[in-house]
Amino acid sequence: MTFAWKAAGLSYNRYLAVAARVVRRSLKEDKRLIAERRGEMELRFAKWDNGKMGEPKSLAEANAAAAVEAASSGSA
Repeated sequence: MTFAWKAAGLSYNRYLAVAARVVRRSLKEDKRLIAERRGEMELRFAKWDNGKMGEPKSLAEANAAAAVEAASSGSA
């Protein structure tokens, strides 16, 4: 027997993210705001070169920039 999330083509982590978002949206306004803040995360990364750490960058901003770059290079 296959799990529904697996049959839908989702990874387990993606399934959990969707389920958590649904639960947060179903809460009353005051509790929902607190839960949504808890659900946000700020991931940062830095490229290392010759043993030295480069400038830390936001993962969300880097992904957005890469998506824009991919879209512009794909249409050219």
